Amino acid sequence: MWSQLLDNGRSAFSYHWPHSLLLPAAVGLGGALMYWRLHGQKIKSIELGEGWWGPGEKPHTHGEDTSVRPFTIEASADDIEDLHRRLDGTRFFPPLEDSKFHYGFNSKQLKTVISYWRNEFDWNKQVKILNKYPHFKTTIEGLEVHFIHVKPLHLTPGQKVHPLLMVHGWPGSFYEFYRILPLLTEPGNYGLDPNIVFEVICPSIPGYGFSEAPSKKGFSAFAAARIFYKLMLRFGFNEFYLQGGDWGSRITGLLSQMKPESVKGLHLNFMILPNGGLGRLISLLIGPYAPWLVGLTREDVKRLYPYMEKNVFRILQETGYLHIQATKPDTIGSALNDSPAGLAAYILEKFSTWTDNSFRDLEDGGLDRKFSLDDLLTNVMIYWITGSIASSMRFYKEYFTRGYNSTPDTKIGVYVPTGIAAFPCEMAHAPRVWAKQKFRNIVSFSYMPRGGHFAAFEEPELLGRDIQNFVSKVEKM
Repeated sequence: MWSQLLDNGRSAFSYHWPHSLLLPAAVGLGGALMYWRLHGQKIKSIELGEGWWGPGEKPHTHGEDTSVRPFTIEASADDIEDLHRRLDGTRFFPPLEDSKFHYGFNSKQLKTVISYWRNEFDWNKQVKILNKYPHFKTTIEGLEVHFIHVKPLHLTPGQKVHPLLMVHGWPGSFYEFYRILPLLTEPGNYGLDPNIVFEVICPSIPGYGFSEAPSKKGFSAFAAARIFYKLMLRFGFNEFYLQGGDWGSRITGLLSQMKPESVKGLHLNFMILPNGGLGRLISLLIGPYAPWLVGLTREDVKRLYPYMEKNVFRILQETGYLHIQATKPDTIGSALNDSPAGLAAYILEKFSTWTDNSFRDLEDGGLDRKFSLDDLLTNVMIYWITGSIASSMRFYKEYFTRGYNSTPDTKIGVYVPTGIAAFPCEMAHAPRVWAKQKFRNIVSFSYMPRGGHFAAFEEPELLGRDIQNFVSKVEKM
């Protein structure tokens, strides 16, 4: 998921001219989006396109079933029996002395996790928690798309409700948002602004969890963005807000470029940026000595430098998975789909070092610092019982098959109002001045005091407040 960071590393050693050297004067006067709206001009957008991802040919005899059907997650006794049998047969290997999480998931700690999963974890209980929000499925482009739809329960007369689409990433799921959903839909009960209330839709990306996996090659973030746009239209939402991290940021960003007239605002806690070219190189070289000359703040300098250590080397340490999944995902997928212990190690390792890089120095990977084992294993179970790990990893293959800098979205910017929450323990830091190269109408940019990659799961209150703050600013524009 970290291709833009690799681009940053490459740009430090090579020269590439940026796509655009001048921004419209309207950017500095209040945002290009508002300027073009006021002057009746159309913002550049990328084509919405069309697709069919179900098995076989697209049927021409009748239209697609557009009904929205209630869905309930069920705990199957057969699934649990099969899981326990496989866990009982786990083959462990001896751990290295004092290896902690430097070699990946500590095999000693894995025994603890597997023991808990086998003997204490209650899937039936977790299924009840999963089902506390309404689940649905609907057919879009030949795929059964799963989502949860959460509405506020208590509204004052005439109170405005903002539709919000929240999209997860890998190796997460819709369950990442369970901690933040009550804060967004019932904010007054949790100390947040009671006047900014959301109606939230959280879909599962096709190929993830309970959304059907595409049967054909080529299902990319473009297709996911289009499908989620169609999903919002099925509820009559012609205008809505977007929020995403990881793949969710890529998908929501593309949707903002496909249908800018429908997106009231885009909030991100992770960014995929184009190659910064010569400007990025100059910024990196001058930044430590005269940051104000290149638009960097003191906090930017603190998070960026030493650049090789905090960004390039860390990316190299953390992206082995990316190269595998971007080339031959089905190979590793075969192993992970067969072994629950392997699947847990593969996924939970990311919830360790992506939450905080310093957790690699802990014997238990710091997993209990921000999460409970019940929460972590519930996310793993969503992949396990649906057999979706291989199809989820194919998303990387589709991304790198096309190559980021050759896709149509790189030819234009994102002009919808954008809010960015920069969490300090994210894989790498992208300053506002770099983000402006792609996101031309940044309304808010927040240096979050703590938190890492899984923001909604780790710090729901911080993220919830930042989303509210961003929407409040947009509504006043």
